[in-house]
Amino acid sequence: MGHLFITTALLSALVATAWSAITFNLKEVHTQEQLVGVSRPVAAARSENIMDPNALAKNKYTPPEEKNAQFWYDIANEEIAKRLALPQPDKRKAKNLIMFLGDGMSLTTIAAARILKGQLKGNTGEEDSLSFEKFPYTGLSRTYCSNAQVPDSACTATAYLCGIKTNIVALGITANVNFNNCSGSEDPANQVSSIAAWAQAAGKGSGIVTTTTLTHASPSGAYAHATNRFFESDTDIVTYGEDQNFPESCTDIAQQLITKEPGKNFDVMLGGGMGKFLPKSITDKFGNQGERSDGVNLLSKWQSLHPDGALAYNRNQLLSVNPKNTPRLIGLFNSGVMDFHKLADPEKQPTLEEMTKKAIEVVSQNPNGYFLFIEGGLIDYGNHFNVPQMGLDEVHELSKAVETALGMTNPDETLIVVTSDHAHPLSISGYPGRGTNILGLNQHDTDVNGVRYATLNYAVGTNPYLDENGKRVPLEDKIDDPSFVFPSYITGTIGVHSGDDVGVFATGPQSHLFSGVMQQHTIPHLMAYAGCIGNGPTVCDN
Repeated sequence: MGHLFITTALLSALVATAWSAITFNLKEVHTQEQLVGVSRPVAAARSENIMDPNALAKNKYTPPEEKNAQFWYDIANEEIAKRLALPQPDKRKAKNLIMFLGDGMSLTTIAAARILKGQLKGNTGEEDSLSFEKFPYTGLSRTYCSNAQVPDSACTATAYLCGIKTNIVALGITANVNFNNCSGSEDPANQVSSIAAWAQAAGKGSGIVTTTTLTHASPSGAYAHATNRFFESDTDIVTYGEDQNFPESCTDIAQQLITKEPGKNFDVMLGGGMGKFLPKSITDKFGNQGERSDGVNLLSKWQSLHPDGALAYNRNQLLSVNPKNTPRLIGLFNSGVMDFHKLADPEKQPTLEEMTKKAIEVVSQNPNGYFLFIEGGLIDYGNHFNVPQMGLDEVHELSKAVETALGMTNPDETLIVVTSDHAHPLSISGYPGRGTNILGLNQHDTDVNGVRYATLNYAVGTNPYLDENGKRVPLEDKIDDPSFVFPSYITGTIGVHSGDDVGVFATGPQSHLFSGVMQQHTIPHLMAYAGCIGNGPTVCDN
């Protein structure tokens, strides 16, 4: 392997002790200002966010017909019917349904992670595969939302969990509700149910797992109805509510999870975000002040509602849980989002693979089967920070979790779907030779000034690496730094999403239906078809 431009030793330098000196502030990377489209100054309370949600959802057009949930249900039924008109190789019903989500996991991110996986073994890398790339069926998901060509994680969560497209920033409601209209989001006529609720109605177990917070946009799609994804606690409603009558007219997402259906019925909930559930008068298990202004301790409320339930706050507590004696489980492993896997304290934070294993053990106690939503949420953060070193490692962690789920479940009765909510504008550029360090410089090409450039680049990010004359600067002495921020073409405050289609990978009963190009909101209807749940067509109808 001497001809390779990368060696195992070089890649190994990016791990172990080198990472201990790196810190990333994993605060919210999606702010109202960027997501909704407004340029007015934001309140000081919002300054912790790099983006402001008030900029995401405003001044964007929604086609009138798309404000009705039935419009989307009809499209999903049409896409199912087209697939059923083809020869059907599989008549099996799925007892169990598992949806894995790689947040921000674009197809380029998958390709780069695959290459890095192989290179970490000392190989050229391009020939390697992630666990879910070996699934028998693959397709593409169209990720746009009702008023957004490029979506966020809330409107997409409403699509792949609730089966309709909605406006950007919104969760579990139709596009008929305007941004920050709490009365509209509280109106049952505008609310849509999720595949988690459909599974519960069928008597199945259910749960959510994430490396972000339990109240983050992606997992919230399974249980919340909110006009603004940033209403994670009652304090957040005041912060982001634009001086309306909040929080009296709006139920925050954490409260919905603990006190309302289907959230309060979840058998397992694992992730970060303890601060959203505790009042400011309490210091959480991680030494930080709670975030709630209403004085309510939602974790105590959950315990009173489920006296047989268990709460875990670190890795050892989670691993010691006996699923046969624990019908309900909450695990909260950080005040906010969990740490990147490379930076996490293994004594404190479990891996996504470990959380996946425990979640399956708990919900498997239900003889009727289960639905699980499992998110590798920090792939998105790695891409937002323009640090693919972190994001690609998070893809590897997701791949391990999928592999574990495959090993724990019966392939004849478990449908596993792996997908993403949206893409990121990450590119693998130029004509690098086989085995070129995917996290290094393209050794086979230069720009017009003879300067070598990185193999991985972002369209938008924080540093284009230009000198005072606008020419690119050499990166040879920078790119091997474990915390190196990769180059971008357009300078912004943070990396952004892109509007590409994303991959869908499926195995198990009815997995053949997940091929071809599909609307993102058709995914939960296809899973419901396989599992004979919900109000739409199912394999049990035949």
